[in-house]
Amino acid sequence: WWNYVKVLADDNMEGRETGSDGLRRAAAYIVEQLKNDGLEPAGSNGYYQPVKLISRQIDESGSSLALVRNGAMEPLTLGEDAMFSTRVDLAPEVDTQLVFVGYGLNVPEKKYNDFTGLDLKGNVAVIISGSPSDMPAALASHYQSAAERSQALRAAGTVGQILIPNPASMDIPWGRMTLARTRPSMALADPSMNESSGIQLAVVFNPADAEKLFQGSGHSFEEIAALAKDRKPIPGFPLTASIKAHAKVIVKDVDSDNVVAKLPGTDPKLKSQYVVLSAHMDHLGIGEPINGDRIYNGAMDNGSGSALVLDIANSLHRSQTRLNRSVLFLFVTGEEKGLLGSKYFANQPTVSKDSIVADINTDMFLPIFPLKILTVYGLDESTLGDMARKVGQEQGVQVQADPQPLRNAFIRSDQYSFIRQGFPSVAMKVGFAPDSPEAAAEKKWLTERYHAPSDDLDQPVDLAAAGKFEDIVQALAIKVANDPLRPHWNGDSFFSRFVGVPMTGR
Repeated sequence: WWNYVKVLADDNMEGRETGSDGLRRAAAYIVEQLKNDGLEPAGSNGYYQPVKLISRQIDESGSSLALVRNGAMEPLTLGEDAMFSTRVDLAPEVDTQLVFVGYGLNVPEKKYNDFTGLDLKGNVAVIISGSPSDMPAALASHYQSAAERSQALRAAGTVGQILIPNPASMDIPWGRMTLARTRPSMALADPSMNESSGIQLAVVFNPADAEKLFQGSGHSFEEIAALAKDRKPIPGFPLTASIKAHAKVIVKDVDSDNVVAKLPGTDPKLKSQYVVLSAHMDHLGIGEPINGDRIYNGAMDNGSGSALVLDIANSLHRSQTRLNRSVLFLFVTGEEKGLLGSKYFANQPTVSKDSIVADINTDMFLPIFPLKILTVYGLDESTLGDMARKVGQEQGVQVQADPQPLRNAFIRSDQYSFIRQGFPSVAMKVGFAPDSPEAAAEKKWLTERYHAPSDDLDQPVDLAAAGKFEDIVQALAIKVANDPLRPHWNGDSFFSRFVGVPMTGR
């Protein structure tokens, strides 16, 4: 496993930016390994599935943000106070009133709507990330996804959003977050998969400076942040300022690829069904230097997951393991740009959509301390979670659901693309107990190494934990491949509604 990581996270791969030569080299290396292990091509072009993308990059020299209050202009410093998000197709000019909408959630299942009673038509919504404590974690994560958030904004009549990261759940410090603000964002070129259609403005605001938004409103950001930290209800109210935005965006076409390979099953009836093992192979490329290093190698994110899927392919090949169902080994592009490669594959798979029974996704599983607890995202949603619980227990580890719901991990990697298409899916990582030394170690890793050049080959890794984790993922894949029944959503799972529902329009 580590030998694969060493290749994928080498400086020669230049951080594997989506659409870059470095990512093409990584994909070619992956294909070479799959061929050596005798896996069959399962893309639309050999081992490859081409994905057409649109790149959008902010030109800050021709862009500006300002608050307007009582007729007076209050310029905002890009990178210090706020930054544009080019995940949406920014309008050249936006000049309109601001309205604070709390968590910015509309959750019909809980009869919860932060937009009720507020005049938002033509205005911009100001949101703090998070959710109330009585909201189930998976439900809250789903409604904070780009697709659902955009739909809620459009339904409320808003033209855009300003998002304030919740200080209690920020993975990356603001100063490091803004280093990436002028990097290109991307979207799928297929207009039917444009989730943010109609949203004209997206801005991320520095929590340290967010008081500027609340001046004169009768509320302070300190008050709002304290409520959000404890996941308490938050009021919505008009703000005294309007936003004046001018955005200059550079738009380009980008071509990238998913890589897909198949290990055929042996059962006459079940071999036409597929268990998907997925991981994203892209990372952030070459960016602003930190301590003199400009290459964002992405060893853990997600060289680790890609290497694990490769190593399982090699292990099954060497052991000549016979499986009833077939296994698809899927390496996707564009995860860092918004789950784009997996979204494209899950919506337009290279095998019959009905033949996919489950997705087991691996992303940044962080073997940086011993594996005593296994965190399973989606543990209680489907029988696939039940299988994962059983495998974990057989391997002698405690199994738990998401212990940090504020981080929205359930929707932040490629399993979510499969969930949206109705496929039972899980993701797993090396877990920890709250307030433990392991929890502190993970927090330190996120603060110092997540989306930084220091996520490289020169960092502490617990190889025993990685090996044990791989054993669990492989055992789960074998169990799903050989079980006579397909995994299915539990009857009380919110996500069961996606079975048989097309993506377009959601």
